[in-house]
Amino acid sequence: MSFTNIRPYKGITPKLGTHTFVDDSAILVGDITLSDDVSIWPLVAARGDVNTITIGARTNVQDGSVLHVTRKSINNPEGNPLIIGEDVTIGHLCMLHGCTLGNRILVGMGAIIMDGAVVQDDVFIGAGTLVPPNKVLESGFLYVGNPMKKARPLKESESAFLKQSAINYTELKDDYLAELNINPK
Repeated sequence: MSFTNIRPYKGITPKLGTHTFVDDSAILVGDITLSDDVSIWPLVAARGDVNTITIGARTNVQDGSVLHVTRKSINNPEGNPLIIGEDVTIGHLCMLHGCTLGNRILVGMGAIIMDGAVVQDDVFIGAGTLVPPNKVLESGFLYVGNPMKKARPLKESESAFLKQSAINYTELKDDYLAELNINPK
């Protein structure tokens, strides 16, 4: 049996926007949509098998992260898709499960965001933070801890870094595409 790292499930194959980078060691399965300029780094596993995964433009998902969804059920008729906005940086070894992330968010290394959680725009989530199910993280704050706590408002420099981090990874992705002789422009 031969497998590719971008696999269909029940006849639905992941859809890739323009200028995307998916590392050969990453696995994308099923109903997944990547917008333009998304980068998926080594050893990421994303399964859109029992619901959908949508990732916005210029978002990067770093090494070893796991992306999954919640199935539809009697108690939760829509289940929980995984929705990630634009200009989001998802650090190494994160786990995102059936949650919704807005735009310009940094998810620190090893963070876990559970089913039904909603992260509004312009949020920093510290490394190792656990966001329990159905929590709402307000825009403009740093969240840390297990379980997470609202630590403080973001500093101006931190807010600026949210967008800059996405720019940095978009440029890095373009370098990787150029190395592979794929024109990112």
